Amino acid sequence: MDVVLLSRIQFAVAAGFHFIFPPLTLGITLVILVIETLFLKSGEEIYKTISAFLIKILGLIFALGVATGIVLEFSFGTNWAQYSRLVGDIFGAPLAAEGILAFFLESVFLGVLLFGRNRVSRRMYWVSAFLVFLGSHLSGFWIIIANSWMQTPAGFAIEGGRAVLTDFNAAVFNPSTVIRFLHTMLAGWITGTLFLAGIAAWYLLNKRHEAMPKIIMKISLIIFIFSALAQFASGHSSSVQVAKTQPEKMAAFEALWKTTEGAPLSLFGIPVESERKTYLEVSIPKLLSLLVHFDPNAKIMGLDEFGPDERPPVLLPFMSYHVMIALGSLFALLAVLSAFMLIRQTAYASKWFLVSMIAAISLPHLANEFGWISAEVGRQPWAVYRVLKTADAVSVVVPAWQVLFSLIMFSMIYLLLFTVFVAILLKIVKKGPGAKAGGY
Repeated sequence: MDVVLLSRIQFAVAAGFHFIFPPLTLGITLVILVIETLFLKSGEEIYKTISAFLIKILGLIFALGVATGIVLEFSFGTNWAQYSRLVGDIFGAPLAAEGILAFFLESVFLGVLLFGRNRVSRRMYWVSAFLVFLGSHLSGFWIIIANSWMQTPAGFAIEGGRAVLTDFNAAVFNPSTVIRFLHTMLAGWITGTLFLAGIAAWYLLNKRHEAMPKIIMKISLIIFIFSALAQFASGHSSSVQVAKTQPEKMAAFEALWKTTEGAPLSLFGIPVESERKTYLEVSIPKLLSLLVHFDPNAKIMGLDEFGPDERPPVLLPFMSYHVMIALGSLFALLAVLSAFMLIRQTAYASKWFLVSMIAAISLPHLANEFGWISAEVGRQPWAVYRVLKTADAVSVVVPAWQVLFSLIMFSMIYLLLFTVFVAILLKIVKKGPGAKAGGY
């Protein structure tokens, strides 16, 4: 058993499960903020009832996100001790900032939302909704800073075998931070709004609470339409950034085996790394060069430019990247369709559209997971890009059997947690808006 591979799988399982929840909070907190704004301006009780319902769902998601996120932070000290020793002084700073400046802000005012409706003024309640929205996005910002620093490290120097922070602003706003933050926030808005639109569609199909789900669906779809279309520009900017700062990753994404002038954009294929060949390849000539450099004849670096010990694996990043793009394109088409249905005022009564909304609930989660896989596996063999290799980052005193045992235990616990999460979520949804809860 390879301790490095097992440690990577364990972290992937923990991070992949955790990543189900934070994107949902980004979109749901935005919808709650919009609804609370409407309630603040109009005073109509229907908005208050809808908000109370969505806050119950948010509280459940937040609890699971916190529980699974703690595991990730502890794993750096257990399975990745060498990594923590080298870059802990830098990597620990954004994680600490996330806890102090974002998590406590979000959790405290979520408590106000859950239990304080009748204990604070209407304006203070709106402020709480805004601060929960702000806190969730600040939390995402600091986590993205930490991960982006691993992708494109900056603002540091190696002294005495440790990475020492030399320029805080350069480390925080490293070459990939802003682009990746925008890309992740839009993905979260897509995830949360399609989730709520799917719930609203279920009510409309079953002719329950018809006025409330229409409001939820309308607000969710408007945000989704904007987010899905904006994600196209964000995704393009992110890919250009990767091509310029991590060229071997982009070469893996496109299975570009050799440096090419006028490089094609791969649409489909089955890359075989041992043969350095892509079977059943479908590509558009010169489009990759055009998209990256706005020059159809520009040179794009291929995998042949890098030594065998510096190349990422190809098959998994290639497949993950292309699935993510395919799903992003599907969201854009769904956004155009949703806009058409809203304008025609048929979104609430069309059975096939409502069924499609329910079916779409899981798709953003798949896009998020595949995007994360492509970004992280595409960075290999580096834990910190061109600073620390993954093989040198693991804990040297943790044997493989302990990692395997903890991996099995974590998987079983996560399966149990997800089952409980789904059961409670379905219970909340079946009760529907207007059901009483603590503080309401």
